[in-house]
Formats: sequence, structure tokens, C-alpha cells
Amino acid sequence: MHTEKFIAAEEALKVVKSGDRVFIHGSAATPVVLVKALQNRHRELRDVELVSITLMGDLDFDNPAYKSSFFCNSLFVSATTRAIANSADGDYVPVFLSEIPKLFKTGILPIDVALIQVSPPDSHGYCSLGTSVDIARAAVDTAKHVIAQVNPKMPRTHGNGFIHVNSIHSLVWQESELPETDYSLKTNAVVEKIGGHVASLIDDGATLQVGIGSIPDQVLRNLNNHKNLGLHTEMLSDGVVPLIEKGIINNSRKKLNTGRSVTGFMVGTRRLYDFVNDNASIRVMEMTYVNDTSIIRQNPAVVAINSALEIDYTGQVCADSIGTYQYSGIGGQMDFIRGASLSEGGKPIIALPSTTSKGLSRIVPFLKEGAGVVTTRGHVHWVVTEYGMVDLFGKNLKQRAQALINIAHPDHREALEKAFHARFKVHSRAAFVG
Repeated sequence: MHTEKFIAAEEALKVVKSGDRVFIHGSAATPVVLVKALQNRHRELRDVELVSITLMGDLDFDNPAYKSSFFCNSLFVSATTRAIANSADGDYVPVFLSEIPKLFKTGILPIDVALIQVSPPDSHGYCSLGTSVDIARAAVDTAKHVIAQVNPKMPRTHGNGFIHVNSIHSLVWQESELPETDYSLKTNAVVEKIGGHVASLIDDGATLQVGIGSIPDQVLRNLNNHKNLGLHTEMLSDGVVPLIEKGIINNSRKKLNTGRSVTGFMVGTRRLYDFVNDNASIRVMEMTYVNDTSIIRQNPAVVAINSALEIDYTGQVCADSIGTYQYSGIGGQMDFIRGASLSEGGKPIIALPSTTSKGLSRIVPFLKEGAGVVTTRGHVHWVVTEYGMVDLFGKNLKQRAQALINIAHPDHREALEKAFHARFKVHSRAAFVG
């Protein structure tokens, strides 16, 4: 390790000038020290555009002091950027996760400076993008200037996230723990029921796409009696570790990356980060590959498990906004919903609690005004709540509405039935079931 090559974050960030577009590495790889050093220059900077997907860590993007200094142009909105994305000092770009790299590579969103977090260089001089290769690979490859926060706590992951130290313009040493989230602590009776329903749809030999959150984690806990599962997923968390260790996920039936699990990024606990460190059975790849529908569909019986904020009678899935309020983003839901539906024996699944935390029904006659449709009614197949599961594929509008009412919360079914009659001018439930 040549320590003389490292400089202070404040020194490295001097390269950023007003009007620049700055990429910020995301999720557990968020380079908090570099971002804070940039924010500390707010008095001397104007109109610096920040682009990113999910960010984590103690970052106050909505600080009034940053007004006019930074504009947060989010490619996926997360808790850290939600307030600023819905203000005059930020916005959201609707885009499939698989196509974000194209924005960088084609010059639609050219990157002036990329802020990344990497593992220390190995004996050959290669650092790793670690927990998040996703869209960072394209940002690094196209940025005019790359600044890396080098962290020995960042796992060295296999895949296509390696960067030679000579391709990094500035190195900042910072040993610190990565952000951690333990989704196993967030379960409840509703989540357990949904997890059980979804697990029952998964056959031996299936290839899994599981998101991050309490429901996907619960699904994984219910797969201990399955065999020969594969993993090709946009993101992963701790729930996959015991299944890989037990050989339940062994990727033996996959046609691509046989014997290896594939992901774009990960968020979890230190157990996960240690598990993937120098683990050749885990490939962390960029989203142009992981989320490519033509790649996804080649694996057998792909089961794509995704969530939603609400779903209307026709099957339109809103997963990114609450009315006009931008809550998250399109992400990779459509990439995997479509990929799973085209996979032989595949099952695209939307899994959601029947009600919100305030008790409102998530199954609704109409989406809220201004809500975004992430998965269209032409793409939706399975919908699962704690009250059951229905396959909307091949069903007409009336059949879809009635099937969804049947898995809505009982407290809301009478109102949903009245709305059904008002829209379709019929009463009979039996006429439209199955």
C-alpha cells in the first residue's frame, strides 16, 4: 500500500466546480466522507447537479444552506433524498434501472466527477466497487474525474466491478463501517402470511429475483425445504446467505452463470458483507447485464418478487409514488416482471400488504391522481396479499377487479364491491371469478 498516494477528502473535492454533474455511488457503498466534503464547499459552489440511485448514511441533502449550491437529480428516490427530490432543489428521472448506464454512456447525462467507495487495491492494483456495481460501473467508465473513498471494510467482490488504481484520479483513505440493515427484525404476522403465500409459488429449480425488504426476507426464510434454486437478482440481503450455505441456492439449474449467484448490489449486515468478500460464487455485475430482459429470460422458472404501493382494479401497479409525491422510482421492477414472464415456467409476482400503515386499502378502484404506473396491466401476473394470491394473466377487467377484491382486506371489500358495481354496472361476484 503506497500511503503517499492518498490525500484528504477536502483536497480531492477541490476538483468539483460550479455547474458540474457529480455521480454518487449508492446503497451500502455511499461515500459519505466524500459527499460531506463536497457539501462543505456549498458557499463557493453553484448549480452542482448530483445524480444517484439509492443513497445511505448520515447525509442532509435538504439542508437549506445548500440551496442554489446543489440540485439533486435522482435516478431513484430513497429516504435520504426523498425530501429534496420533491422540492424545488431536486427532481426525479423516470428510467428503468437497466437503462441508466445508457444515460452516462451516450452523453445524455455526462458525468464530470464520480464519487465512489472501493476496497483497497489488491497486489495487482485492482480495487473493487464492492457492494454496488449496478450503475457505478458506467459512471466510472465515463466520468472525466474519479474520486475514490478507499475503505478496508468494503468487501472485494467478484464480477465486473474491478477498477485499476491507475484509473482513479484521487484516493481518499477512510476506514469506516458500511451502513447496515437487518430486515429479519421487521417481520410481523402480515409479512409472514405473504411470505408463505409467495414461497408456495416457488418450485424446486426456480431462479429467484428477490428484492430488499421484510417480505422478500420472509420468503427466503420459507424456502428451507426447497432444492436447486438459482439466484439472479437486482439486489440481495442477508436472507440469501443461509440458503447458499445449505446448498438450497446452488445455481445448478441456471443456463447462465451456472453455479454462481448474480446480483447488481446488496444491502444488509456485516454478515452479508463478510460472506461476499472474495467469494467467487457471487458475481456483482452492472445493471445493463443483471437487469437485461434477454438475459433474465434465459434462466429457468424465474420467480420475480416485487412490491407495490397500490394496485387498481385493472392491475395497474403503482410502486414509485403516492399521488404526485415521488416516493421511490421505477428501478428494476419492470425489467424483472417482463423477464420472468418470458422465462419458461416463470412467475412474476407483486406482493403487498392489503392495507397501508394507516389502514387504507392498497387495492383501489383507481390509482391516486398523479400516481405513476410502474408495471402496466398488460405485464402484471400474480398479485399476493396476506389474504391470498391471484393470477391476473388472461383475465378480463371484471375478472381482475373481482379477483383483487377477493384478496383485499375484509374491512374494505364492501366499499370495493360498491365501486365495482359503479364502474362495471354488475353485482354478481360469482359470474366473474376464475
